Amino acid sequence: MKRAVFLDRDGTINIEKEYLYQSADFEFIPGAPEAIYRLNRADIMVVVVTNQSGVARGYYTEDDVENLHRHIDHELESSGAHIDAWFYCPHHPAGRGSYALPCDCRKPLPGMLQEAAARYDIDLTNSTMIGDKLADIEAGTAAGCHTILVRTGYGRDEERQVGTETEVCDDLLSAVESLLFF
Repeated sequence: MKRAVFLDRDGTINIEKEYLYQSADFEFIPGAPEAIYRLNRADIMVVVVTNQSGVARGYYTEDDVENLHRHIDHELESSGAHIDAWFYCPHHPAGRGSYALPCDCRKPLPGMLQEAAARYDIDLTNSTMIGDKLADIEAGTAAGCHTILVRTGYGRDEERQVGTETEVCDDLLSAVESLLFF
């Protein structure tokens, strides 16, 4: 079975901007491409798991999400880095139509991590979830992963809500450094 690092997107990889979907608005958090590159070099699978309630709310489409992910992939290529798999949850209880349905993929539920594990033969107990929100940490814990909260995005505000079993790091690069030298 494979070892993976699951990454939240907004506030962890890129600067938090509400309902980000346009590539022109995308900005990496400093050090994020290098962090992903280091995971790639360590032969650790990198899987992004991101809630995208803007789809359910009608702010943008699933095609917009996928286009942004292709843009991020392209931007990472210049650093020699890559994301192995992208998972997103387009649902929200306040959403419209079929997007308002109950799901098991919206973090803090572990559905995206479990789906990735089933699809790619990932050992969740030997994997890590890194994110900037309590929902990220709760999803990782529910899936059986080690968890790291980063202080970027909403992380500084959420830090006091995480338990002592969750490691806290300043940003994605410091989290990856800690993980690789653990």
